[in-house]
Formats: sequence, structure tokens, C-alpha cells
Amino acid sequence: MSQELFTINNLWMMIATILVFVMHLGFASLEAGLTRSKNTVNILFKNSIIPAMGILSYAFIGFNIMYPGESFTGHFFGIGGLGLDLPKAGNTAEYSGGYTYWTDFIFQAMFAATAATIVSGAVAERIKLSSFLIFSMIYVGFCYPIVGMWKWGGGFLDTLSTSFYDFAGSSIVHSVGGWAALAGVILLGPRIGKYVKGKVKPIPGHSMPLATLGVFLLWFGWFGFNGGSVLSADPGTVSLVFVTTSIAGAAGAIGAFACSYALFKTNDLTMVLNGILAGLVGITAGADQMGTVDALLIGLIAGILVVLSVVLLDRLKLDDPVGAISVHLICGIWGTLAVGIFGNLASWTQLSSQLIGIGVIGAFSFISSFSIFFIIKKTIGLRVDTKEETEGLDMAEHGMHAYPDIKAAHDQLATL
Repeated sequence: MSQELFTINNLWMMIATILVFVMHLGFASLEAGLTRSKNTVNILFKNSIIPAMGILSYAFIGFNIMYPGESFTGHFFGIGGLGLDLPKAGNTAEYSGGYTYWTDFIFQAMFAATAATIVSGAVAERIKLSSFLIFSMIYVGFCYPIVGMWKWGGGFLDTLSTSFYDFAGSSIVHSVGGWAALAGVILLGPRIGKYVKGKVKPIPGHSMPLATLGVFLLWFGWFGFNGGSVLSADPGTVSLVFVTTSIAGAAGAIGAFACSYALFKTNDLTMVLNGILAGLVGITAGADQMGTVDALLIGLIAGILVVLSVVLLDRLKLDDPVGAISVHLICGIWGTLAVGIFGNLASWTQLSSQLIGIGVIGAFSFISSFSIFFIIKKTIGLRVDTKEETEGLDMAEHGMHAYPDIKAAHDQLATL
């Protein structure tokens, strides 16, 4: 590979890393907008500290679990050491065919923190901050890298006779976060007042503009999430991935809009927003393998599924304030299955491999996350008390308001 091509590939990977990093701002805005104003500081704090914790834990242990080395090919678990080590060939050494060791680490680190961020929205407005941070550190540092190693690090899913395929993480990132979100919601229980006498009581978010901004930031960042997963600046594949990603996100919006209108006879913005994300999650497993019609169908079905899932979870009294389980778990599974149904890899053998991957990843992710949450619940506790939940976590956990009363502050100053 020429030095010029190597530099271009490496530069694109770093740009993609920046785009994925921006997604954390998208998650923060979306979750804050879809929850009540009294919990805004808490949401923003979690979404600020998770990337910091994720980068550090991934640097010192997660990266070496996810990529333990060639000697662990076909294994369930391996670890290649602790911390980051400069390759023998130096800073500019080609790594994985077109970018440096350091670029590989920082790109993958952005993915790692996303798994915990998904959980944040589902358990919002009633989980203890300390409990959530402990869970996130363990899950990002150990559980997510183990699953990632099974496919992307040369583990057993990559060595099946027909290799399990997950291009950018419908299962390995999104469903891993979704399974943990489901475990957390089950153990936490619903928010106070969400289900009253068998009926679902809507608890609307406080800022639809903030939620909308968050979704568009996520859509913007998804071009790096999927486009960077090409692992080079190959013009044909990167261009294809941009197109399939856009079409699936757009189709997800239309699918959710049509389904929610058919069910509720309202033009529900929150359903359309989650429909966009549903389409993006759905295409992520096979964005490089699909044509435009395939991408449209995958996104459209994902948009319908997310609406039906939200309705079903409410009937099961599983309270997910932002729809994270429906978007990331349900549509992550759908997108992974779609690889065996649509596109270049469509076949019964590929579909069977996808089912194996979904089953193994789901079992490990749910059992491990449920166990971590359960131990936390039985030791330091998982949920804030009734008074703190009623008054809001902003004051209980942080001692500040996201939207202070300006008039009251002005009146107080006037008396001085």
C-alpha cells in the first residue's frame, strides 16, 4: 500500500471516529428531551461520564480482551495484555491493512462506550447514579469486549462454517446494550405513576426540540459509525454504506409514522424519531451488503417493529422512558436477521449463523447484565427512594437544577 493511500485511509478512520464521538452528544440530547426536566442534569451527567469511563476502561483492559491476538482465534475468551502498547514498527505502522494501531484503538473505544449509553435511557429517572456507574464500568470494560471478540477479534462466531456477519454492530453493539437495558428495566421496575390500575399513563418528555436535535446528531454520527466500519476510505464501499444508511433511516421514519398513525390516529413525533433510529440500527449489520431496495425494506420493517415493540413493552409493564429496548434490542435483532434474508449474503445457511449469533450474544449479554444489576441491587441498592424520585434526581443526586428559576433568583438578588 502506498504512503498516500495509507494516509487517506487513516485520515478517514479518524474522521469517522469524530463522527461516532458526536453520537454521545446525540444520546445525551435525546435522553434529556424524552425525560422530565427534573432529571435533566442526571441524564447529562451520565452521558458525560460514560464516554470518559468507557475510554479509560477500554484502554486498560477492554481493547486487549476484544482483540487478544491471533493465538486466540476461534476462542470464547482471551486477553492480550493490559494497556496500550506501541507496535514494534512504530507510530505509522500499517495496522489491519490501512490505519495505525492508535487509530484502531480510538475508533473502537467510541463504539465501546455506546453500549452503556444505550442502557442509560432505559433506566432513566429512577436508578441510583453510583449503581449505574458501577454497572457501566464492568459492562463496558469486560462484557462488551468479550462479545466483540467473538466476531471482530477472531473468536468462535467468526470461525463458524458460515461466518456470523455483523458489519458495524446491530448485535455486537446495539443488542448488547439493549439486552442490558431490558435487564435493568426488569429489576428496577416502572417509574412511579407510569402504570395506574392496569392503565398506561403517559409521562411525556420535557423538550421535543432537544430530542429532535439528538436524533439528527445520531443520524449524522451514524455515517461515521457505519462508514468507518468499512475500515478504509474505499470510495465504492463507503459511498454504498452512506446511501444504505440514509435510506434505511428515512424508511424507518416512514414505517413508524404510518404504523403509529394507523394505531393511534395521531402524528406522533416521538415515534418518528425512534423510527429513524430503528432504521439506522436495522441496517447496521449489513450496510455494506445491501442494495437500495433491501435497505428500504429493512428500514421500513424496523420502523414498524419499533412502534409495535413500544406498545408491547407497555402492556408488559416494562417502563422504558426513551424506547431504547425497542430501538436497540428489537431492531438490532431484526437487522442481524436481515443479513440472512436480504442482500449479497442472503441464504439459509447465513440465516442459521445469524440466529446462532443472536442467541449466544443475547444469552450472554442478558445473563451477565442481569447478574451485575442483581448483585448491585442486593448490596448497595439499585433504585433511588420514593422522595428522591418524586422530587427529581437533579437535586437528589447533583444538588442543582437544569433550568433554574431565573425570576426567583432575580428577586433574591433584589433583596440583598
